[in-house]
Amino acid sequence: MRVSVTARRRAPSVTDLRSAGEAAPSLALPWVAKLRYGLLAGQSALILTARFLFGVTIPILWMALPLAVAAASNLLLKRFAGAFSDRRILGILLTLDTLCLTAVLSLTGGPANPFTLLYLVQITLSAVILSKAWTWALGGLSVACFGFLFPVHTIVPVFESHHTSQGFSVHLAGMWIAFAAASLVITVFIGKVSEGLRKREQETLSLRDQAARDERLTSIVTLAAGAAHELGTPLGTIAVASKDLELYATEVLRDREVADEARLIRAEVDRCRQILQQMSARGAQPLGETPVPLGLSEALNSVKQGFAPPERELVRTEIAGDPREVVLPPDATLQALTALVRNALDASGGGQPVLLSAESVAGKLRFTVQDSGCGMPRETLDRLAEPFFTTKPPGRGMGLGTFLVRAYAESLNGSLEFESEAGVGTKAILELPSLNSDERSK
Repeated sequence: MRVSVTARRRAPSVTDLRSAGEAAPSLALPWVAKLRYGLLAGQSALILTARFLFGVTIPILWMALPLAVAAASNLLLKRFAGAFSDRRILGILLTLDTLCLTAVLSLTGGPANPFTLLYLVQITLSAVILSKAWTWALGGLSVACFGFLFPVHTIVPVFESHHTSQGFSVHLAGMWIAFAAASLVITVFIGKVSEGLRKREQETLSLRDQAARDERLTSIVTLAAGAAHELGTPLGTIAVASKDLELYATEVLRDREVADEARLIRAEVDRCRQILQQMSARGAQPLGETPVPLGLSEALNSVKQGFAPPERELVRTEIAGDPREVVLPPDATLQALTALVRNALDASGGGQPVLLSAESVAGKLRFTVQDSGCGMPRETLDRLAEPFFTTKPPGRGMGLGTFLVRAYAESLNGSLEFESEAGVGTKAILELPSLNSDERSK
């Protein structure tokens, strides 16, 4: 069972956080331009076919005028893209298409022309990508234009005689072609726009989730900064007092036991300072820390040496492949690995060993920490990197270690994943992008 707790990180922008309704015109405008070119090509082909194949009398020169107007408006899209909103541009284009279609139909049989069905295209597109006001306006305009065709149109005999014609009917065939064309256009276009809107919604949800996590991280950093400020002075005082006590016990009292207790107090003070440092922003991301060449063997050994002797003996290190130097922020990387090893030691218990390994995989550096615990259920894995969530007993942890490691991985566009199997243990996999020192020098 494998769970990833990181997400690819990028800063949210105003455009990304727009609603789907606001984003639809921007997404649809390029497709509308392509669609209009397709409709113009189709109309031109139908006019030429009807004129030269079926012998229908059509004023081709007059019909070229509305088609030329529609083509010219498409060519001018880029010029007016910044002057008006995408919503207004689309509304104007669909209105112009409705008027041009009316002009073409009035010259080719009026209401008897089977391609009056194309009025539905503009209405449908408006319903998908524009507001209700635009849709109602285009609907009313289409109804009015269709009504206008009854008194004002050029009679085309082949369309007027379809009720009494025997056998093949041009009118009925035209209605079938028009219906098929309109259905195809609406299906393809709405599918493309809906797909784009779904992707945009997914991106928006991902960005909102990232923003929420960043907000939680900011709260933690603020809490850590306040704690470090408030606890810095008393910890410093305790450190000074314990040093004085150690000197007094060593030189005056000649009591080694008291001197050892004083050194223990100072060691615990240093540990408290390290905990505050790990809770700070440096523990979450390498702010101000320049990536430098880092030897894998030295790095893993530094992590191991950071633990007390009894625990140190339980940490086993392993390097797969070429153990060359890599380029990473040193302090933040060591802190992240230390936090993962600490969790593995706590999960193993009973003196069970923990394996810390490193290897280069597909241009990335992969650190793996394997414990010898009892594993975790899926519900725990899903919440493992949440701030202040911990499975440790009260007083043994704050639930920030894994959260800070995840934040550090995301800051470098890396990943943090966990694999767990009941009765076998849990494996933490930290992947970080890195250049080896040879590549960095080129």
